[in-house]
Order: sequence, then C-alpha cells, then structure tokens
Amino acid sequence: MWATIIEVLNVKATPAKIHIIGSVGSGKTTLAKELSIKLEIPYYELDNVVWLRKENDDIRRTVEERERFLHSIVETDKWIIEGVHNEEWVNSSFQQADMIVFLDTDYHIRTYRIIKRFIKQKLGLEPVHYRPTFKIFLKMFRWNKHFEQVGKPYFLEKYQKYQEKIFMVKDKKLVHRKLFQKS
Repeated sequence: MWATIIEVLNVKATPAKIHIIGSVGSGKTTLAKELSIKLEIPYYELDNVVWLRKENDDIRRTVEERERFLHSIVETDKWIIEGVHNEEWVNSSFQQADMIVFLDTDYHIRTYRIIKRFIKQKLGLEPVHYRPTFKIFLKMFRWNKHFEQVGKPYFLEKYQKYQEKIFMVKDKKLVHRKLFQKS
C-alpha cells in the first residue's frame, strides 16, 4: 500500500533529501521551489541535469556528464530533486531520498496548465529555461499522455521497493499545507 499524505505528518525529522516526480504540468517545480524556501534546501530540476542551458540553444549532456552531475547533487547532505524522469540513471536519487513525492495531478488539470504555461511564456510573463516553440508545446501533450499511460505504471512497479517513503498526492498544495501547517 502506498503511503498517503497523512503519513507525511508522521515523519519524525524534516526530510533533507526529497525527490518529486510527476508529469509535465503536475506542479513539480512549483512545489520544489516552495519546499526549497521553507526548508532552506537547494532544489534541482532534472531537465537541467539532462540539458546544458545556453542562451541561444540547449545542449544535451552526454550520459557520463549527466550521471556525474546527478551524482554530485545526490552526494550532498540536502537536496530537492524534481523531474519526470524515472529511468535507470536516476535510481540513486530515489534510493537516497528520505521522501519521494509522487504528484498524481489530474490529467485534465495538467493539460490546462500546459496551455496556460505556454501562453504565459510566449507573452514573457513566466520565466523559461528553453525556447517555448509550438513544437515543444505539442510534445508536452504527448509527454503528458505518455506519462499517464506508461511512465506512471512503470514508476509504481519499478520503485515499489521504496513504497514506505513514497507519498502519492493529487495536489501539491496538500503537501505544502501538511508539512508546514501549525497545529
């Protein structure tokens, strides 16, 4: 049985290593930023581990560079890592995490957020690490569907060995509220 958000309240110590996973538009980055500020822990986006961000274009890191970069993060005392990736190369972050938050945001909410984000990015109202092209916009819908049909079941099967530290939630606000709510 997967842990529920109520069990987050039973965590004896504040987690120092948190991995947040979910589909595009699930709220991973927003939650990572919120937790980073409140817990005073640096956060890292897995997309920025995969891609070396350049002003004009991004360059995909080699497998070795990507693994070295992730290893340098995971070996520190405190981190929040967020991303959709659940492939073999991220195993160490799931293994070493004190808490894994699986953002299981509703598919239609994620779809709405993809559209909203694209519009805000094109209007310059939201910062972006990549060039928000129409091609990438369409890919996000495919990635969203793929995560629902393939990524989520794969994660739940592959990482069930960590079920005692996986907290599945539908809404990132619930994690924030439960971790920081005054009694």
